[in-house]
Amino acid sequence: MSQHDILVLYYSRHGSTRDLARLIAEGIESVPGVNARLRSVPTISAVCEATEPTVPTEGAPYAEYSDLQECIGLALGSPTRFGNMAAPMKYFWDGSSSQWLGGALIGKPACVFTSTGSMHGGQESTLLTMMIPLLHHGMMILGLPYSEPDLMSSSTGGSPYGVTHLSHADGCAPISAEEQRLAKAQGKRLAETALKLLKR
Repeated sequence: MSQHDILVLYYSRHGSTRDLARLIAEGIESVPGVNARLRSVPTISAVCEATEPTVPTEGAPYAEYSDLQECIGLALGSPTRFGNMAAPMKYFWDGSSSQWLGGALIGKPACVFTSTGSMHGGQESTLLTMMIPLLHHGMMILGLPYSEPDLMSSSTGGSPYGVTHLSHADGCAPISAEEQRLAKAQGKRLAETALKLLKR
């Protein structure tokens, strides 16, 4: 069976969003015929001289726009920044005009995920705003259905718009058992949907 890649693209400052990304990747790779391609984006700075290394010192490699072309689906993650995605992720999407013009993502499925330091820190608005550039690119957005029982029982994170994590102000709260199951379920649903769309 040929293998297809699903891009798990994230930005993580303290590690919580990265940990969610890895769990989503586990869910993706639980589906035969699919690989998770983990990629991150570099931090940006208002100081013109400040640059990130070409290759990150740890974690996933930086995304290239060719990753968008080559994937059959996308999971997009960012920590919450005042109810919106973090600037490094927004910067990446702001540079994707060529892929938009070429229709690189049209018809591909996508899902979103986030983490935040407080219970009411804008998780759902962040998920919704991350969907906007994906809709402009012609992607098909997947949420998490309430057939996932953890959506009704989690006291930390979870949303029908996508999996969330409550990391607390210090960013040190571990991902709860409910959040872990939701992340894996979201990855699995994305992979299964992407394969079904390929067979159309």
